[in-house]
Amino acid sequence: MPRDLPVGNGTLLVCFDSDYHIRDLYYPHVGQEDHIGGRRARFGIWVDGVFSWIGAGWEKELRYEKDTLVTSVTLYNREMEILLICRDAVDFHENIYLREIAIENMQPRLREVRLFFCQDFSISGNSVGDTAAFDPESGGVVHYKGARYFLANALTAEGAPLFQYAVGQKEKGSLEGAFRDAEDGILSCNSISQGSVDSVISLALVVGGVSRSVCHYWIAAGKSWQEVRRLDGRVKQKGAQTLITRTGDYWSLWVRKETPALEGVSDRVAELYRRSLLVLQTQIDAGGGILAANDSDVIQYNRDTYSYIWPRDGALTAYALDLAGYPGVVRDFYRFIARIVEPGGYLLHKYNPDGTPASSWHPWFSNGEHQLPIQEDETALVVWGLWQHFVLSRDIEFIKPLYKPLIKNAADFMAGFRDKGTGLPAPSYDLWEERRGILTFTVGAVFGGLTAASLFCTVFGETERAERYRKAAAEIRDAASTHLWRPELGRFCRMLSCAGDGELVVDDSCDASLWGLFAFGMFEASDPKVVATYAVVRERLLVETIGGMARYEGDSFYSVDSSVPGNPWFVATLWYADYLVARAASEGEMGEVHEIIEWVVQHALPSGVLPEQLHPATGAPLSVSPLTWSHATFISTIQRMIRRSARLNTCPACGMPMTAETRREDWLEKLFGEACDAIHGSCRVR
Repeated sequence: MPRDLPVGNGTLLVCFDSDYHIRDLYYPHVGQEDHIGGRRARFGIWVDGVFSWIGAGWEKELRYEKDTLVTSVTLYNREMEILLICRDAVDFHENIYLREIAIENMQPRLREVRLFFCQDFSISGNSVGDTAAFDPESGGVVHYKGARYFLANALTAEGAPLFQYAVGQKEKGSLEGAFRDAEDGILSCNSISQGSVDSVISLALVVGGVSRSVCHYWIAAGKSWQEVRRLDGRVKQKGAQTLITRTGDYWSLWVRKETPALEGVSDRVAELYRRSLLVLQTQIDAGGGILAANDSDVIQYNRDTYSYIWPRDGALTAYALDLAGYPGVVRDFYRFIARIVEPGGYLLHKYNPDGTPASSWHPWFSNGEHQLPIQEDETALVVWGLWQHFVLSRDIEFIKPLYKPLIKNAADFMAGFRDKGTGLPAPSYDLWEERRGILTFTVGAVFGGLTAASLFCTVFGETERAERYRKAAAEIRDAASTHLWRPELGRFCRMLSCAGDGELVVDDSCDASLWGLFAFGMFEASDPKVVATYAVVRERLLVETIGGMARYEGDSFYSVDSSVPGNPWFVATLWYADYLVARAASEGEMGEVHEIIEWVVQHALPSGVLPEQLHPATGAPLSVSPLTWSHATFISTIQRMIRRSARLNTCPACGMPMTAETRREDWLEKLFGEACDAIHGSCRVR
């Protein structure tokens, strides 16, 4: 089930499913230590002797307030004639999750209403050794284990405290959990339990006929009992409504600090662009790690999650944020990468938010030989992305401490990690993590990474080293033309691998990742060989049922229909749009790009969240949701489109692009060919 509504602040992340259950709660890292782990933190109501948990039988609409990370949720029960209007947020500064609940009584008579909030923690990922206890000082219930504490509390608008509470054991023999204690409208007030435990707290309100009452619920997260008591006191002192309002104001200011030229797109596209920026913020850890996704339901598929930092995904997300004008987040990411890069100059498969290596299925030893368990494009794209950051920000003080340990170290590795027979990068795992060989995407990424390293060395005055990296990049591009271009196919292949007898084996499957041919500067999108390749890519990967593009032919990951090449992925679809943007010679040639962008908007969840992929018949979300990569690619495609349009509409006086942003992009393109001696002038047309 997708996570329709993530809210967070970089340290505390709370994720809701489509039934408005809290399913994941991460602290103190985004993506590391899920203290709910896919269980359901239920929310229930008792009215006139009738009890109901929010879920089946309720009409639900889960959205965000415009341009904020405050939710806007409506829950209506026709039989009870009760409407609940909820606003959720994680305070932007303190580690407090907050919920405001407005109860609307649709009947003309006075009614007693009780709200029930269930805390179903499995602290640090398991329920062994947890404790839940009523805290008389705060009037709330505390769950704790080790250095992880969570205090749940609630107040009515008039300041009335908890009506009742209960803590108990769960999943022990016939004991399902304390949540069952709520279903008669009365809680036992049992004050402590240990082991595998849950808790329920309740509020009691009297709501007038055809009127509304308001109350607030919150969870404070900390590393000691004293800390969560302090945070609980903060909510009571400031007021939960004040904290929600200030959080909404903060995120509204943050997302609107940059004003890209979105006049040429629909309001819905502009809104999804801003929503994507906000969703990205929920998936980024305060320590700099950019998480792929935080949706624990995927555990059911392969007993692992997406809650890791893949350097490739992070670098492409950082690039999108750079284009959008958010360099501060990007700097944190590259500092994180500089801390974890291996002494040999390469990056491993993926990492945890605390910087430790994450789970992997790439072996160090295979077929009787030692091998590096890497996807080399991840190393390359970090260097490539760092150069984009420098071009856009020109922050030389930031680059200086990264120059030797990260940039030169990684470039030395890439220049030396080569296949002797072809001159291409040596075999490594592909970006889809399914096959090992010499991937066209990886080759394009390594070309871009070495070119970026050469340019860094040029501006830092190391001309001999710059020439060595430039020469290696040129050799790789020439080798790509020789070996990856297949005359017998009339296009580029996806991958080469080496058979036991030393012969090259060609993988001719069409793959959306052929985007790497032009995305990092190896070839122009208008190169006839790239054009020929993309003609086949579109023909073979287009999903005729609902639109969009598959990852590659015969993709079996979450496959539900063998009659289509694969499920449509947002990343794959937007990469095709990038190709059309790069090729466009006039505004008239951008028409299909706009159609693709509108398709993305049409298939987003009502909240604006983008999953990884879609069901090819129903359009329902499949796999994780939200996927950071989907949102980042949407942002970067919009930015590419804006810049291309600006270059197609140049200044009549000097022939330069109309905006400052595209002048920087023009400088970037020149630098990919050779280092510039000067930057364009400052002509600006408004």
